[in-house]
Amino acid sequence: MLRDQSGGCDHLEVLLSLAYRLVRDLLSLLTVLVRSDLSKDVELLVLRHENQVLRRQLGGRPRWGHADRLWLAALSRLIHRRRWPEVFSITPATILRWHRNLVARKWTFTDR
Repeated sequence: MLRDQSGGCDHLEVLLSLAYRLVRDLLSLLTVLVRSDLSKDVELLVLRHENQVLRRQLGGRPRWGHADRLWLAALSRLIHRRRWPEVFSITPATILRWHRNLVARKWTFTDR
């Protein structure tokens, strides 16, 4: 690895690494856009089946972290609620409960 005078990383190396990641991500996006709908549907079915198998092995309800909840809430806006049972393991009421709990923890008004 190249180092500059101060002992830090070389700026050229960082830029090349960033450019490499950007090109790689753009190419992966292009491959997804070019793929057929059948291929995407098959991949979704495989991932759903894997998800079901992992839930059976877990034996209980999955524990969602704060980042997981945020991600699922953001994605839930992109899918019509009629299709939620097919896609998500959570219901709209669960997302609303998460939001109520978040607001309740944030706004306790204990300073009064």
